[in-house]
Amino acid sequence: MIEKTQPQPITIGGREFAWGRRTYVMGIVNVTLDSFSGDGLAHDVAAAVEQGVRMCRDGADIIDVGGESTRPGSRPIPADEEMRRTVPVIERLLREIDIPVSIDTYKAEVARAALEAGAHLVNDVHGFRREPEVAALAAGFGVPAVAMHNQREREFHDVIGDVTGGLVESLRIARERGLSGERVIIDPGFNFGWTEEQALEMLRRLGELRALARPILVGTSRKSTIGAVLGLPVEERLEGTAATVAISIANGADIVRVHDVKEMVRVARMADAVVRGWTKAEAAS
Repeated sequence: MIEKTQPQPITIGGREFAWGRRTYVMGIVNVTLDSFSGDGLAHDVAAAVEQGVRMCRDGADIIDVGGESTRPGSRPIPADEEMRRTVPVIERLLREIDIPVSIDTYKAEVARAALEAGAHLVNDVHGFRREPEVAALAAGFGVPAVAMHNQREREFHDVIGDVTGGLVESLRIARERGLSGERVIIDPGFNFGWTEEQALEMLRRLGELRALARPILVGTSRKSTIGAVLGLPVEERLEGTAATVAISIANGADIVRVHDVKEMVRVARMADAVVRGWTKAEAAS
């Protein structure tokens, strides 16, 4: 069960995110050419915006816009190309929806452009360890940030020990760059440098990350571990994603990052009813 002590709320894009009351859902908009999930919409601004609007309508709390694939073996793209893909989508989405919009990048140059365009949150898959200036930019623009632990090319010792060590380092970098730890959301980095067995262990032991006293974001959606367990291609991983989302919530996740928003909002609502409590009176209000 989720511990009663929760981190203090964080305001994102003018909305208060009060941890522990319910699980928040982040919808993924990939404006890439080679997304692992097959949903890349590079250079199609209208389609990306339409997808974000639909996710908002389906119950998303945040829309996360990313322009560079993070799939294993993918090649980095230049910052100017990443900006060409993401900034127009962010600008349009901000006119079309009333929920926060996030930029998924580890590059300071891209983060700056997105924040200047109005993005409300920075989601860094390297937890400021690749480019610490990302944390300084979040602090300067007065926005929170997500710091993810990325295990790729790092020596393995213990799943939660390695995640905790990496996130402690990210929080240290944030503080040194002027971003309070109270403004940082942590992400253990499911499938980023782990074997399938290690990724599953991460979900089982997710509650141990509560020791860091930060909100926890988990992104399992359509990931290869689900495909390995079920023997299914990426387009058939909805039920597997639902299982991992529900278990993540039971073990302490505050935000789940997903492709299939409508379905995962329902999963989160049901999981919350079990984990956090539910009454008929609340449903009727």
